[in-house]
Amino acid sequence: MTDARHDAPPEAVRIGIVSISDRASSGVYEDKGLPALQDWLSQALLNPIEFQPRLIPDERARIAATLRELVDEARCDLVLTTGGTGPAPRDVTPEATMDVAEREMPGFGEQMRQISLHFVPTAILSRQVAVIRGQALIINLPGQPKAIAETLAGHEKASGIFAAVPYCLDLIGGPYLETRDSVIKAFRPKTAQRPPRA
Repeated sequence: MTDARHDAPPEAVRIGIVSISDRASSGVYEDKGLPALQDWLSQALLNPIEFQPRLIPDERARIAATLRELVDEARCDLVLTTGGTGPAPRDVTPEATMDVAEREMPGFGEQMRQISLHFVPTAILSRQVAVIRGQALIINLPGQPKAIAETLAGHEKASGIFAAVPYCLDLIGGPYLETRDSVIKAFRPKTAQRPPRA
């Protein structure tokens, strides 16, 4: 008997991508965070993606309101932010993310710092967090496009964080994400895996 999931198309996913920068949001320079996120996700996922992009300044209340809107109103399954996670006074993305959190997922932040420490000693200054709100996962990523890709995909010495994202979404009731193994191989226990796509 053929499993219906074997031949069904991948589930659609709605992903919020948020670039947080005073200068980019005011037009001082071109934002590079949103294109970097969209390009990487489009390469990594087989699922049809509806992106919900936002470019906003480093303001705690504005960031929190944007995250609430993306999850509660736009119904995003996954929200990725870039920027505002350092120790500078205007870096308030982690605080704003915690303002909307129902549960924290500290392993994501720990692994992001571990990945980045292979490249720069200042990775210990990063304060990225990941949280769950409703049935959505929200993750803070670094601000530089190169660091975004390194953090998501990993390298030979440290696994990328995105490998764990599909199973996390499974557990909180989100869509079944399917990845291109050449970009990132999703990890799921055998009992949670669907049959390989034909």
